[in-house]
Amino acid sequence: MRYVIGVDVGGTFTDVVGVDEEGREYLAKAASTPHDQSEGVVQGLRNLASMLGLTLGELLETTTRIVHGTTVATNALLERRGARTAMLTTEGHRDVVAMREGLKPARYDLRLPAPDPLIPRRLRLGVRERLRPDGAVDIPLDAASLDAAIATLRAEGVEAVAICFLHSWAAPAHEHAAAEAVRAALPGVFVTCSADVLPQIKEYERFSTAAVNAYVGPVVSRYLMRLEARLHEAGCAAPVFVILSHGGVAPIAEAARLAAGTALSGPAGGVAAAVALARRGMGANLVTFDMGGTSTDIALVTDGAAAIGRGREVGGERIALDSLDIITLGAGGGSIAHLGAGGTLQVGPQSAGARPGPACYGRGGTLPTVTDANLLLGYLDPGSFLGGAQRLDVAEAERAMAPLAGALGLDAAQAALGVHRLVNARMADGVRVATVRRGVDPRGATLLAFGGAAGLHASAVARDLGMARVAVPLFAAGLSAWGMLQTELRHEIARSVVGAGAMPEDEALPGLFGGLAEEARAQLAQWYGGEIALSRAADMRYGEQVFEITVPLDGVVPTRAALREAFHARHRALFTYDLPEEEVVLVTARAAARGVLPALPRLPAGAPRPATPEAERRCLLEGGWAMLPVWRFEALAAGQRVAGPAIVESPTTTVLLQPGDAAVMEPGGWLAVSLG
Repeated sequence: MRYVIGVDVGGTFTDVVGVDEEGREYLAKAASTPHDQSEGVVQGLRNLASMLGLTLGELLETTTRIVHGTTVATNALLERRGARTAMLTTEGHRDVVAMREGLKPARYDLRLPAPDPLIPRRLRLGVRERLRPDGAVDIPLDAASLDAAIATLRAEGVEAVAICFLHSWAAPAHEHAAAEAVRAALPGVFVTCSADVLPQIKEYERFSTAAVNAYVGPVVSRYLMRLEARLHEAGCAAPVFVILSHGGVAPIAEAARLAAGTALSGPAGGVAAAVALARRGMGANLVTFDMGGTSTDIALVTDGAAAIGRGREVGGERIALDSLDIITLGAGGGSIAHLGAGGTLQVGPQSAGARPGPACYGRGGTLPTVTDANLLLGYLDPGSFLGGAQRLDVAEAERAMAPLAGALGLDAAQAALGVHRLVNARMADGVRVATVRRGVDPRGATLLAFGGAAGLHASAVARDLGMARVAVPLFAAGLSAWGMLQTELRHEIARSVVGAGAMPEDEALPGLFGGLAEEARAQLAQWYGGEIALSRAADMRYGEQVFEITVPLDGVVPTRAALREAFHARHRALFTYDLPEEEVVLVTARAAARGVLPALPRLPAGAPRPATPEAERRCLLEGGWAMLPVWRFEALAAGQRVAGPAIVESPTTTVLLQPGDAAVMEPGGWLAVSLG
């Protein structure tokens, strides 16, 4: 038997999903190891091998593909633990990253302190050179100025260098020459050129993205090389891919080169899974609700496709690469409940993390968390957590909740119910940010609940939003890792048009888009020998607009008239109007090459085996304590119905059905819940 494996590193657990060649799916978990994520990954693989009756070496020898989602870059940015980084830039322009387009996060707050740039000013060094916007050389690259800057880099002991020259998107020769000189003088230093990371206009976005790439590059590279070495030592000969922020995957070497593209690596797997489930019949419009141990990630799938955005900020730093449009909240199973200003109850964003974790884990945690609250409410079985591999300590959860309950004048169970209500309200507000504030009515969509904790909260969150449907996959706890196996190899190229103020002539357009597509194909062909699909797009705007929109061009013959019409149609779709008499400006041409990986096999449906409740559990609901029937998730047959209130649990996740809920097990492997 041969396997493909997806690995998702979360804040509390590392999920490992294996799918064999007959379509059987297996989920193993291991505690995440923040100090070195590769340890948790290898332990998760070892646990999966044990589940299959194999040694780790035997499992890896029969593995044909591993896809990995990592939070190394995200953590480095959030915790400011990246490399000691410097920047070489055009003389007189070292403050571009500090001025940040002249905007503040709260523009009317006069007391708001300026954010600390990722690279301190003394390590942003000017080099004498200048290009014109059309790529013509105004001032040649000055060797003496460059040598002086390199001497400063050596004296400062920097680990990474971002080279960001003015207008290098039009002609990268100066950046490449400077990079060659830095590499020769400082071997071992991570060097990145802005023209290689983001060859587009808008200096701040390009400079900031390159700075982030340099800052996290050494950290991500070291981690990926260490992981690759450990897997190789354990007997892995299969290719290892990393899922990037846009939802596609790339080999380890490419992920290390474009480290900034891994900033949303982990959450991207969940969105990829949602797209796959939409194609399997769950529904064309989904709101993903991925609640894990430390955070909740929310995204939209509309008409079976995920939204892509640019200009995301992670840890306060702009990354202008393509990324899935994901909203992240500091609310998860490990979120800590506490009293805020004025004695009000608060939940998160602080988290107990993987170590020590919630108090009920018995690892030394003393602060009450959402998981502790759910245990005290009776929603979790202390003896069957993780299929019985870990026992939850009710006494420790009560001990942690007692001070908070005393301060609120409540008993521990009532305080836990308050924690449960409040985290639900916070997550419902997060869904509103992802939907209502973007002009999308969530009431017509299905809330796709996954992650280990989501099933206990999804019904209440959906009800708060006026949504009528919730779907919880059997593999909810490992759906992000499963989704990574549904993705494809992807390499994107974008290039701003010289001048960026008009539409090129008809004879120039086919060569522009065709050249980009072939360049993307050639790059992807270095990693992948299978089928390659190409897609094209363009960033365009009306002449008087400041920001452009991305217009898909698949099936569009690139002529000026066709591009204008495609832009008008896209503008109408996004903003309900267009301006046919206005000038249309082509700013950036885009092409993507996609390597189509083999689809996962699907296990044929077996004969129906209607299940019955296995037990009852005393739970606290809004109306008081009640005895709820407990159903085994994996025992439910396709078409079987379960009426709420009830508990549906599997070894890795638990679903709470509220009074009035009606659930049916779908043949595709998910519980479809209709809210009363």
